[in-house]
Amino acid sequence: MLREKTAILAHLKKLREGDPVQLWRLVSVTLGSIVGMAAAIAVVPGAATAPIATEIVVEQLGTPPVSISRNDSRPFIREDRIRSGESLAGALRRLGLSDSWIAAQANAPRIMKDLAGTFRPGALITVASTAEGGLHSASLTIPGSDNTYVLEAQDGKLQVAQKTLALESRVHMQSGVIQSSLFAAMDSAGLPDSVAEELAKIFGDDIDFHTDLKKGDRFSVIYEVLYHQGRAIRAGRILAAEFINQGAHHSAYRFTNQDGSQDYYNRDGKSRKEGFLRSPLEFSRVSSGFSMRLHPVLGIWREHKGVDYAAPQGTAVKATSDGAVEFVGQQNGYGNFIILSHGNKYTTAYGHLSGFARGLKPGSHVAQGETIGYVGSTGWATGPHLHYEFRINNIQQDPLKVSLPDSMPLSGSSLTNFHNQTAPLMARLGQLQQSKTAILD
Repeated sequence: MLREKTAILAHLKKLREGDPVQLWRLVSVTLGSIVGMAAAIAVVPGAATAPIATEIVVEQLGTPPVSISRNDSRPFIREDRIRSGESLAGALRRLGLSDSWIAAQANAPRIMKDLAGTFRPGALITVASTAEGGLHSASLTIPGSDNTYVLEAQDGKLQVAQKTLALESRVHMQSGVIQSSLFAAMDSAGLPDSVAEELAKIFGDDIDFHTDLKKGDRFSVIYEVLYHQGRAIRAGRILAAEFINQGAHHSAYRFTNQDGSQDYYNRDGKSRKEGFLRSPLEFSRVSSGFSMRLHPVLGIWREHKGVDYAAPQGTAVKATSDGAVEFVGQQNGYGNFIILSHGNKYTTAYGHLSGFARGLKPGSHVAQGETIGYVGSTGWATGPHLHYEFRINNIQQDPLKVSLPDSMPLSGSSLTNFHNQTAPLMARLGQLQQSKTAILD
């Protein structure tokens, strides 16, 4: 080793007296070699290493002091639900108010009347207060409601004002698989009951949700949810839905027609709703059918060219199909009478009404299921009931037996617009179904 060092030093002396650049190149290489040799000598495999000393340090960290100026005009916002048995004054105090005069007025009958029943357990109360506990404003909202009631102090008096919430619509998508019932599958998928009810209504003509559902049936739905300040208020309309029941594929897409009306159609542009409803009343009984009878007023045998539905006075009467008002007013034995035209050769008639829906006049457009009048006993009638006629080319037919026409499918430019509007919804439903199938498989 000593001999090698002597040789290296002698060589360095010779280079120093010669080329300086070559000297420094050799120095760097030589130092690298020496370091490598030192490392090789210092690290011995299997040698014991000294343990690393550790120490646990526990230190209490304090929070910085917070000071709030009494002159700070910014409100403090607190929010909670009204508790059972709690008064309005108690709720305001619990959420930071300390003004005694507000508490004294909050439980006044005048305030409770202005709140119109909104103050009750479960209602959302939001209080904005000053640093000293004064009232900026407070609001009360029932879950799912579009309205809120705002309490404000004006000239030393507590006032209540009703305001409509500014709602923002967002699109939600969800799918699910039937294991027992539609509502159980909806709950499992996190969907609101209102969406399940609307889904059952849309597909009710094709699927009996009490008897036709089978385990493994699938649904996909795109619907609106209305938000206020980032909080979901309630579910809105279903925009598109597909249901696979026992292998049969059913679809529904909400489409806005050229006249502004909206309906559900399947993928091919066929309307989801029936052309005509069998009955213009939801709850009633047939008191007289389409047949010969002894007239209850005239006392003679004559043909009864309609169906009478017995129902309480004032029961809402609904249009059995989309149409236009052809006649509204009084007409002989019919009393208060409405005739609706449904295009081509079909008309419907509604007699003995106690009154008409507000704004109804000749030429008015009405939608299927829309209230047009109310059950009465005007004209030749012995008691409250509805006389209903279904006419083809102005000839009365038995509404309970006649073959009712289907709704007209979309065609031409309407069908083109339908496909353009619904193409993005169809694509989204396809993605939902594929993702659900991948999870199940």
